[in-house]
Amino acid sequence: MPNWLLPENIADVLPSEARKVEELRRAIIDNFHLYGYELVMPPMLEYLDSLLAGAGHDVELRTFKLVDQLSGRTLGIRADMTTQVARIDAHLLNRSSITRLCYSGSVLHTRPSGLHATREPLQIGAEIYGHAGLEADAEIQELALASLALAGVKHVRMDLCHVGILCAILENDADARKDEAMLYACLRAKDVPELQKITAKYAEDTRRALLALPGLYGDASVLVRAREVLPKLPGIARALNELESLSKLAGGANVITIDLADLGGYQYESGVMFAIYVDGLPNAVARGGRYDHVGEAFGRARPATGFSMDLRELARLLPAAAPKRAIRAPWGRDAKLHATIASLRQSGEVVIHSLSGDENDQDEFECDRALVFENGNWIIKNLG
Repeated sequence: MPNWLLPENIADVLPSEARKVEELRRAIIDNFHLYGYELVMPPMLEYLDSLLAGAGHDVELRTFKLVDQLSGRTLGIRADMTTQVARIDAHLLNRSSITRLCYSGSVLHTRPSGLHATREPLQIGAEIYGHAGLEADAEIQELALASLALAGVKHVRMDLCHVGILCAILENDADARKDEAMLYACLRAKDVPELQKITAKYAEDTRRALLALPGLYGDASVLVRAREVLPKLPGIARALNELESLSKLAGGANVITIDLADLGGYQYESGVMFAIYVDGLPNAVARGGRYDHVGEAFGRARPATGFSMDLRELARLLPAAAPKRAIRAPWGRDAKLHATIASLRQSGEVVIHSLSGDENDQDEFECDRALVFENGNWIIKNLG
């Protein structure tokens, strides 16, 4: 095996793509700041019991595990940053007021999360803690759509779901609760034949409701049909009302759909969930939702809602970045030359020293000007 061969679904990021990713990251983080979000930087690895506290089974399956040479304890390399940020809010900041936090960093997955997905996403996201109302969910949806707009995405489809519907269906059926993980997987894949087999032993009302969920997909009229075919349970009624309200507030999306089987999160969600799809990508470009119970594992339950996206995936939608204009300058010890170069760089110009034998063969910069010495001064001349 060549020593430069990388593992499957792991890739280097070359200059032109790296610039797109970094400029997009800066624009999105700056926009988070305008909304009042504070930046945090959780560590890449933690003790496994802390890293997985409050997380669903999906997160555990995606987490790389290793032994700490210092303590002998098992460590995990983060597969998702949401639970880490929840720990910071609950255990370190410990504020009583509403807290808005944002983050950006690499995560690592044992397996890719979707078709052509990388196992090293560059995750960026934002979270609100301390507010249980729909206003917080609406703000998070708005922020996710605004982030996509910064990337120049034109056509956006938002799918809304609510985990409270499944929880309400399973609440009174002990057999169904035992199969919760399998039911999540079947509903996510819309695998109706498998769902029929799993639900054969359930109470008839439970079975009928679960089999109805994969077909409850479409525009806002789905909510009307859901009220007709799903059990008349308080939890279901509350969830459908919340979906109706939030579907009317998601004005930044071109298309809004309801998909009551789209349970594609990390299984720590507790309420409204959303997934955003764009042309050109097979997977959801952003996912978010409410997860009020994650903080319990850190000794302080707080209402929470947020979203995250993979910057590397999003950057694939952007056109190739044009090379930046640059100035070529000779290498030398002349004080005036150094002062001129420093002044140009301070004003935002890219100045590249020409070293002996340098061909200036670069993807990121195009030297269309040069510093030349004429009449006792260093001046800029255009290159043909």
